[in-house]
Amino acid sequence: MNRPRDPNILLVDDDKGLLQLISMRLGASGYAVTAVESGEAALASLEVARPQLVVTDLRMDGIDGLALVDAIHRKAPGIPVVILTAHGTIPEAVSATRRGVFSFLTKPFDPKELLDTVAEALELSSAPPAESHGDADAWRADIVTCAPSMEDVLARARRVAGSDASVCIYGASGTGKELLARAIHRASPRAASPFIAVNCAAIPEGLLESELFGHKRGSFTGAVQDRRGLFEAAFGGTLFLDEIGDMPIALQVKLLRATEERVVRPVGSNADQPINVRIICATHRRLDALVAAGEFREDLYYRLNVVQLELPSLAERREDIPLLAEHFLSRLAERYGRPHLALSPEAMRILVSAPWPGNIRQLLNVIEQAVALASTEVIPASLVRQVQDADDATLIPLEAARRSFERDYLARVLKITGGNVTHAARISGRNRTEFYRLLARNSLDPSMFKRSAHAH
Repeated sequence: MNRPRDPNILLVDDDKGLLQLISMRLGASGYAVTAVESGEAALASLEVARPQLVVTDLRMDGIDGLALVDAIHRKAPGIPVVILTAHGTIPEAVSATRRGVFSFLTKPFDPKELLDTVAEALELSSAPPAESHGDADAWRADIVTCAPSMEDVLARARRVAGSDASVCIYGASGTGKELLARAIHRASPRAASPFIAVNCAAIPEGLLESELFGHKRGSFTGAVQDRRGLFEAAFGGTLFLDEIGDMPIALQVKLLRATEERVVRPVGSNADQPINVRIICATHRRLDALVAAGEFREDLYYRLNVVQLELPSLAERREDIPLLAEHFLSRLAERYGRPHLALSPEAMRILVSAPWPGNIRQLLNVIEQAVALASTEVIPASLVRQVQDADDATLIPLEAARRSFERDYLARVLKITGGNVTHAARISGRNRTEFYRLLARNSLDPSMFKRSAHAH
């Protein structure tokens, strides 16, 4: 039985001797093993790296085996789990199976049975073999990540790529929904055929039908010749419908017919055209909420939402920010002919701690602006902060805004009065003592403004 190269197994057991024994057996069979002694340690390990299989004891203090299964499936539903216990009972085995446990083995275990079970579970968790002879990860080469949350999404995407099931990708603007759709296409049997993307929110309703289904000459003003639609253009490949939640109801009816009957009818035509496409759609809105509000057809929702993938925001995968920043910087350095460009450590810290409401797209924009404006090869924190402040549409905290206004106001008053504290305090409606306290809090020296006034 074929299994993935160097698969990683997370082994969980509070019996140190047994933990060591099983680790040795699995290691001798070519597996990479991470061994921990509690459910709590197992969950912590999942935050660092995702294994391809979990083998866990059932009875443990704290988080037991079944509770661990539930927690794993909440975090990474694609990871198979094998429960190994000396206390196996039929009710526990039934409960484990209902919770999605791959297998339930009792101690003392038979080494061959354990290894066979592990191999079968890994066969289930592994992605189907790539059809090309190139790098096995080539399908996802454009997606830069080391975050476990993203690896979970990619693992599910790779498994579904081999089927023809419709996929709906959820995620905020700028999280990389089209990149994921392209990756699924590249990993699919349709990879040699076209991948065509259309943004349903960017095309006026009157033109979207023609764009998708095509039109006949003379069917409307400006239709001077027959035009095939994107469904026909993507024949044999993948059609990516971005922002599907913004598609008008009238067009949803026609899209439903296309997905059910595998035909489209161009605008102004009486004849159907056969289609052969896989549909991947994406949206930043919750389709189930749109269905409940009567803004999206329920039957179409079930057609398109066969497999649901949700991309985390950039703020939820901050460990990827340095990787992404270096990736973008490398690309931009090549474009601008500046091969020695680098971010200062403080600049990188600012990027990692920023809120990023615009996600990866905003990060790229900030770095591109910083590269264009940088006068040195090492991009300083001050430039990154300046660009980010200009780019960030979010409000700063109230206290920071108040301090900024106060400092600017005091500087303006001192400039007007030429650094005369008595006059400045009178203009601001404060006594001299209080005014001096405000100046000290904002590190303003009145003598600086006296020199400035004298110079002018």
